[in-house]
Order: sequence, then C-alpha cells, then structure tokens
Amino acid sequence: MATCAALRFASKAPVALPLLSRAAHDTLGRVLRRPSLLRAFSTTSRLADALRFTEKHEWVRVEGEIGTIGISSFAQEALGDVVYCGLPEVGKKLQPMEEFGALESVKAASELYSPLTGEVTQINTELKDNPGLVNSSCYEHGWLIKMTIENPGEFEALMDETAYEKYIKSLE
Repeated sequence: MATCAALRFASKAPVALPLLSRAAHDTLGRVLRRPSLLRAFSTTSRLADALRFTEKHEWVRVEGEIGTIGISSFAQEALGDVVYCGLPEVGKKLQPMEEFGALESVKAASELYSPLTGEVTQINTELKDNPGLVNSSCYEHGWLIKMTIENPGEFEALMDETAYEKYIKSLE
C-alpha cells in the first residue's frame, strides 16, 4: 500500500507527499484553486495563535521571554508608504502604551506605542535603509523592535486576531 504520492512542480524534481483523505484532498483543492483562500489558510490561521493586537494597531508576537513588535496590516495601509522609522535605543525600558517611536509616510506620521512592559533588546536596523518593509511585510520582515517581556499577563489581555478584526470593523 502506497503511503506517499509524488508531485512534480514546474521543472523541479518530484516531491513525495503523504496521501490525503478524500475530504482533505477536496479541501486542499479548493484552497489551491482560490488564491484568497490560500492566503487565508497560509497567513490568517498561522497568525491567529501567534499575535495579539492593541487598539493603537501595534501587534506583538511572544517567543519565550522576547516579544517582537510591529504595526498591523490595517495600520500600514492607513499610513501609506512609510519613508522613515524612528525607533528607540536598545536598553530603553517601556511601559504599556508608552510612546517609543514614530513612523512617517508620504501622507502622515504616526506614533508607536508599546503593547507591553519590558526593555528594548533589538531594533530592526533594516528599516533604516528600507522603511518600506513595514508596508510590504508588516508581520515578518517589517517588525519594529524586540523587547523582554516582564509581565506575560499583559500579552493575554491584548486582542487576538478575531477580536482585532471586530475592533477594526467597529471603526468603519
């Protein structure tokens, strides 16, 4: 009995994949035929468990005792093309909702606020030469700062993705 199926992508060598149940195969087929579903499947479900959001549109992802902070897709779209990122010095201690920097775009400027209590351990130095990463990859390469997390309970108090989407809809 076969346990894998071989697929060939473009000119690449065959790839072995586990055989799928009929239901899983049908679901995967629907996802691959509809790009919007593929985006939702690959990003939304992954982000839902990993990120928390503030009412000021910052997000935080916690790994161990380090939180990575950025701005949401909603915020970067509203801001427009980011041309400058003002970020704090490493070692700066922050409290929740304390201003730590600013983003400037061709049409507006926006302050940045810390979602958690902690100390800045790293800033995204790539943003100095390429601030547009905030627009093109706000959840991955366009992160702003990393910080130690002093009070993990603050993370749990932030909005998950579902609550944040409801919050955004309430603003419209």
